[in-house]
Amino acid sequence: MDTWIWIVIVAAVVVILVALVATVMVRKHRRRQLQGRFGSEYDRTVGDSRNRRSAERELREREAKVDELDLRPLSEASRQRYSQQWTDMQGSFVDRPQVAVADADRLVTDLMRERGYPVDDFDTRSELVSVNHPEVVQNYRTAHTIAARTIEGRTSTEDLRQAVISYRALFEEMLVDDVEPPSSDTATPASAAAAPAERPRADEPR
Repeated sequence: MDTWIWIVIVAAVVVILVALVATVMVRKHRRRQLQGRFGSEYDRTVGDSRNRRSAERELREREAKVDELDLRPLSEASRQRYSQQWTDMQGSFVDRPQVAVADADRLVTDLMRERGYPVDDFDTRSELVSVNHPEVVQNYRTAHTIAARTIEGRTSTEDLRQAVISYRALFEEMLVDDVEPPSSDTATPASAAAAPAERPRADEPR
């Protein structure tokens, strides 16, 4: 076989190897990006999928859907309104814990809607929220599961308290995420707006 043919063969093999190495490196880079962005949600999605590749494809699809949304920051007035509504809900927990859980679910859903998330069904809400709030989306799922059991009358007061606490994890993040800078005459620190006006009673969720 002529020397030039061997040269062509070796060159082709080198090109193939380089392409394979580049593909592996790109895949690893994308995986690190997904792991960095989704954290524990990455592991949960991989565990629930038939393989890692399908899980990563699902997470990338979530990112693409969120990129298409017109997500909006809350105004200072809206943030304060939601904070007050949450404080009112929490204050009613002792006397009406089941109603408080329903109110917490409604507040989180209303907050998502105002921020620009679609709220047609829970699965869609939780998947899209996981892109920007991956570390608390599981709290949201836990709260939703308890709220569903509440309708069937299969929850204790402790379950209901845990639901409110779990809802609060996502609520507090979304409340201050990308908030518009307050004007000088309405400025209120985020921590002050989110905090209850009074110390909750012993049985209230904390």
